[in-house]
Amino acid sequence: MEFTFSPLSEQALVIETGTIINKESEQAVRKLSSLLEKQAPDWLVEFIPAFTTVTVFYDPCQIRQAEVEQELRLLTAHLDEVEAPTPRQIEIPVCYGGDFGPDLIFVAEHNGLTEEEVIKIHTSGVYSVHMIGFAPGFPFIGGMSEKIAAPRRKSPRLRIPERTVGIAGMQTGVYPIETPGGWQLIGRTPLRLFVPEQDIPSLLRAGDEIRFTQIDEAEYREQEAKLDAEHS
Repeated sequence: MEFTFSPLSEQALVIETGTIINKESEQAVRKLSSLLEKQAPDWLVEFIPAFTTVTVFYDPCQIRQAEVEQELRLLTAHLDEVEAPTPRQIEIPVCYGGDFGPDLIFVAEHNGLTEEEVIKIHTSGVYSVHMIGFAPGFPFIGGMSEKIAAPRRKSPRLRIPERTVGIAGMQTGVYPIETPGGWQLIGRTPLRLFVPEQDIPSLLRAGDEIRFTQIDEAEYREQEAKLDAEHS
């Protein structure tokens, strides 16, 4: 496959693996990210994988941009021969509806479904984390069924509790910290997605595979107390 290299600044270069979000471009991003992690050159500061791109930040005191592009072109020349890393599989328990998911009823009515049918569809999918962004630890997740797609709220909420699971368009995601937002809120997880006290402060990473599972409020409270105690 062909790659496009574009300067972002005097110390960053964007590698585009495709123009549309599909399995091929996603696999290329994962392969390239794996190579950069395993074979990190001295001039590499960091790299940021996204839907169809990998942005590479480098030290301009060590290397010129033309040289960075040349090395990256050599790295991508045989990317088709590289095996994609096995994705981590992570289960995210969710307590759906009620105070935790006040928009579950809207998502159901918007799609002509019952709340139980929305939950069944949401928990039956296998999802991919395409990138982390917007807020610390916030995952942009692909793979949601169009049967439960829903538009963003016309008026965003000023405060959405951390760990809240939402839907916007064809995407689902989890708010890792309290923040404003316009997604339709369908539930909440006891898991902490943003863990600043750890070396890698995000529970999820690009390339992870996710499954959502349903728990009731009692299970939520029990798991939340246990997890919070472990991180206190």
